[in-house]
Amino acid sequence: MVNIRVIPCLLLHDESLVKTIRFKKINYIGDAINTVRIFNQMEVDELIFLDISASKMKRPPDFEIIEHIANECFMPFTYGGGIRNADDIQRIHKIGVEKIALNTFALEKPEFIKTASYLFGSQSIIISVDIKKNLLGKHEIFYQGKQKIKKYEPLEFIKLAQDYGAGEILLNSVDRDGTWNGYDIEFIRKITREISIPLIASGGAGKIDDFYKAVSIGGASAVAAGSMFVYQGKDLGVLINYPSRTELDKILSYNNSKTYYNA
Repeated sequence: MVNIRVIPCLLLHDESLVKTIRFKKINYIGDAINTVRIFNQMEVDELIFLDISASKMKRPPDFEIIEHIANECFMPFTYGGGIRNADDIQRIHKIGVEKIALNTFALEKPEFIKTASYLFGSQSIIISVDIKKNLLGKHEIFYQGKQKIKKYEPLEFIKLAQDYGAGEILLNSVDRDGTWNGYDIEFIRKITREISIPLIASGGAGKIDDFYKAVSIGGASAVAAGSMFVYQGKDLGVLINYPSRTELDKILSYNNSKTYYNA
């Protein structure tokens, strides 16, 4: 059994399941609850649900849909979106959610990472960081998928989050989101070399082999993907799917005979 987690990252928008391309184009996928039921049958490792409209619309988490998901979900799952205080986290935990992903509010008030980690334990707090290359090829943090954060360099903020008690980093590539072109391995490797907490690579996965590269070259502790798990293939229709355990074991095994010389 491979201990590398392979996690479907699912996006909520107005209670529906959607998928984006580079955080811009929003495509309808289907009903979130039915999708959870399918993933239950496929025995996935865990799930991540991110409400992509909550923070943008400055509204609190949709506790009703979170509860519906929790009641159906047989595996651990993470929720992020609209969380702005400890009461939100406490209520979400009571519903049955194991981990919380902080993004917008963590950037606005980094000290809240320290508060959340102290109150609820580092193991339950994930800091989600969206990164994008500028015209000069330099990675920058993007806020709500569109505004640059100039106050922090990505590595600087991620180190700060670690120092404040975050238990895990979810690193999302805006440039590669929904493209099927593979993870930003070079940047993932740059971050994992400098931190001691687990990093979940997200954005760009198009084949199982991308998971192996993110782990073996990038140093990621887990991999997340969206398009691969909700479409039949690139430019094809919706089909909820997940690799078999045999396929994952074969690709992610540290004894895999493949050697990659370039990221």
